[in-house]
Amino acid sequence: MFVTVLSLHHHCLISPTFTLCSISRSRCYSSSPSSTTSTSTISASSRGEDPSPSTSFPLIRSGKRVILVRHGQSTWNEEGRIQGSSDHSILTPKGESQAESSRQMLVQDSFDVCFSSPLARSKRTAEIIWGSRVKDKKLMPIIQDEELREIDLYSFQGLLKRSPREPKFDRLYRMWQRDAPNFIIDGHYPARELWERARGCWNTILEHHGSESVLVVAHNAINQALIATALGLSSKYFRVLLQSNCGATVLDFTPASNERRFSSVCLNRLNQTPNSPVSFGNSSELRTTDRIILVTQGATDTSGQSMFSNFGYEPMNMLGVIQSQKTAELLLDFKLDVIICSPRVASIDTATAISEVQEAADCLGAGFVPRSVELKQMIDLEVEHIFQGQTNEASGSFKSTGLLNGLSDKATTDIWNRSKKVWSSLMLEFSDDSEFGKNIAIIGHPAVHIGLLSHCLKLNMKQMGSFHLDPGSICVLEFPDGPSGRSIVRCINYTAHLGRWSIPVTRSLPKDGEI
Repeated sequence: MFVTVLSLHHHCLISPTFTLCSISRSRCYSSSPSSTTSTSTISASSRGEDPSPSTSFPLIRSGKRVILVRHGQSTWNEEGRIQGSSDHSILTPKGESQAESSRQMLVQDSFDVCFSSPLARSKRTAEIIWGSRVKDKKLMPIIQDEELREIDLYSFQGLLKRSPREPKFDRLYRMWQRDAPNFIIDGHYPARELWERARGCWNTILEHHGSESVLVVAHNAINQALIATALGLSSKYFRVLLQSNCGATVLDFTPASNERRFSSVCLNRLNQTPNSPVSFGNSSELRTTDRIILVTQGATDTSGQSMFSNFGYEPMNMLGVIQSQKTAELLLDFKLDVIICSPRVASIDTATAISEVQEAADCLGAGFVPRSVELKQMIDLEVEHIFQGQTNEASGSFKSTGLLNGLSDKATTDIWNRSKKVWSSLMLEFSDDSEFGKNIAIIGHPAVHIGLLSHCLKLNMKQMGSFHLDPGSICVLEFPDGPSGRSIVRCINYTAHLGRWSIPVTRSLPKDGEI
């Protein structure tokens, strides 16, 4: 077995600059890969059973918003080492800069409490984001929770991902990459154990008294597990919901009411990064991966009043024009092959703005030759008529952040069926035998985009209520193995490109505690 020898003496840990609280449990925690153990090792996951994806949330009496942030780039990220729950890496200068960018991205947002993994790379990221708040706003110190550590990968931890390995490790590594839920190492199922641990983390986070807006700074895999378990998704969704260094993900929890017995959860946004989510350092990845970019049409005069208003015949207002121009600028990082839009005015105008900027790419310094973009209209993207007579308070006093919650069963079914037809048509736009990837932008109403997201993730119709999209936002869906293979969601409801017109990652909660 060939493994590069580690020199750990120069990876000294940065001492914290202020007090950190900690949560201790009955679990045994160690930074050593071989000695990390937990009670989950004797649970269903270690018996080879994939635990049920459902998560039973503790009773909450007011709305809660939880913002998950992954740590900045670490020394082992840079070296290409498998980190797992080991604690031998720290933030690189780039990672420190990313954490500072995240601090600035979140500076206008309010938080009541901050939880952090105890591992140095996450702890330091949390210190950068939270430090000034403790001093200036008299907030409590960071709460360290060992259950927020990264996935336990046992004897894999410390190995270089691309270094020569003996046949046993080559086979295991391929399984880890291709079938993480069934990957077993040293008698453990790491992904299944992680999902069980994430469910326990939600109890700690949601039961914290007096906090309506919670910041959690942790790691790639544990953040994925937290998102998935909140949405009721199994460990089969590992590596589907991307978490970039210092990307922010927002989950809204709405309490139960007379009309609903259980709390509901909405993925308000996924992987909002300070930098562009469509900019890639690896040019081969950019060329060979098929992508769908969902662009929510720009705002109109009535779209801000209610998403159920019949604004399809209206042109964009000035805010919508700015949103479309900002989105067109962001998408210069892509060479779009096809733009498909709804026949409604706001969608056509948004598509036209993007197309014109693509075709002028040579003048704007984004390419050496003009880009030729095919512009199409698709009638099935037109869903505005479905909302006539609908109200977003159809469920009485219950309010939820999911954009489609409150629709009638018929309206929800119509959107589901219409988006299914669109999804089938989009898959035909791709070719499995092409050596080059294809980038397709879809411009339309947020409701049809939520349907497309749900079909991409293979969810059911009721789960469409788990998403929210804002005007001018984008979602990026990737198919690294072609349209018939696995899908990866790079971001959902991304709005950072809108600059001063972007939607804050958090919003102040009303006095009644509803989001």
